[in-house]
Amino acid sequence: MYGAFQDHLKAELSAIRQAGLYKEERSILGPQSAGIRVSFPMGSPGREVLNFCANNYLGLSSHPRVIAAAREALDTHGFGLSSVRFICGTQDIHKQLERRVSEFLGTDDTILYTSCFDANGGLFETLLGEGDVIITDQLNHASIIDGIRLCKARRLIYANNDMAELDVKLREARRLQDALGVPAASASGAVRPRVRMIATDGAFSMDGSVAQIDKVCDLADRHDALVMVDDSHCTGFLGRTGRGSAEHCGAMGRVDVITSTLGKALGGASGGFTSGRKEIVELLRQRSRPYLFSNTLAPMIVKASIAVLDLLSETTALRDKLEANTKRFRAGMTAAGFDIKPGVHPIVPIMLYNAKLAQTIARDLYDEGIYVIGFFFPVVGKGLARIRVQLSAAHEPQHIDRAIEAFTKVGRRHEILGKNREQIVARYGE
Repeated sequence: MYGAFQDHLKAELSAIRQAGLYKEERSILGPQSAGIRVSFPMGSPGREVLNFCANNYLGLSSHPRVIAAAREALDTHGFGLSSVRFICGTQDIHKQLERRVSEFLGTDDTILYTSCFDANGGLFETLLGEGDVIITDQLNHASIIDGIRLCKARRLIYANNDMAELDVKLREARRLQDALGVPAASASGAVRPRVRMIATDGAFSMDGSVAQIDKVCDLADRHDALVMVDDSHCTGFLGRTGRGSAEHCGAMGRVDVITSTLGKALGGASGGFTSGRKEIVELLRQRSRPYLFSNTLAPMIVKASIAVLDLLSETTALRDKLEANTKRFRAGMTAAGFDIKPGVHPIVPIMLYNAKLAQTIARDLYDEGIYVIGFFFPVVGKGLARIRVQLSAAHEPQHIDRAIEAFTKVGRRHEILGKNREQIVARYGE
């Protein structure tokens, strides 16, 4: 059987290459940092480059306090638990980290997962069922999309960050539920209410735009809906004290469910969590499949994450430096004439619209000592190819200026400076 299927796979891979959509991997020959040694193509001699495409927002992936905490965990709590949480996979430090996350975010309780992808995968199926409706943002992360697909609730999609359309969809959700009539009572006589839940990213990972969480919560209040926010690209650095998109928008305490990751700003290893209302978290402990059937989070990651939260609770210095770096880069790239999406987030999309052009410019920048990656379909929509730059508190002003200089040199070579989408597409196609 595999012979025929193998031929099909080869044809698919060839088509991906010919369309300029093939994704190549690079080897980093050392720890994650602002400056890294990279082998590309794989197997070639390593070279020193400045890294502008990591989720290492606060520069904590190789921070001495984080590494020291991870090493200590090996001595005090071992390498792994070889178990899920409810059997023999819960250590004192797991409960400590859950408390620390709750304190940091101002929520009732928190449950840990091996990734935020798993947190989102185990959320909707556990909480929602037939008769419920999820109203989800068009640009939500793949993990939210996949998590929603696992449950039996009806799904309605609203245009990205469009509050008028969200209002329309919430009204539609109520009409759909009203048409079903009064919910039937269970055997115990209790009536389960039909739930409406709004699901959104706190910050959209490809555009760097921030959701209007305050307005989302206002609409949720008006239409009696719950609010779920994936804050993976916000936790630790967005908002005055790094509490995320809700703090940034003045909506602390109004979000019912927050999912996020330990694998970006909070140390950069792996792991995720769901934080929010007490009863929601308690039910997830009882029924969420990724939690019940996956090994517990490794002790090294747990203790390192506690150290990160301790650090962020002491000072906002790293968050403040990241904000300054973001402003410096955005201003410099705008002045140079690049087509970038406006905003305040350290994700800065350099819009190029053509997949092959995005990859070519990324390779040219690598030759200039700047490590970035071209993003294209299916990671973003067709005709929306870009280079996604991500700033870090690990970057120094000279790093940022050097990146702007390299981008400008390469952009001038490809004649894209000062050009809008129509002009770039006319030259290179979509």
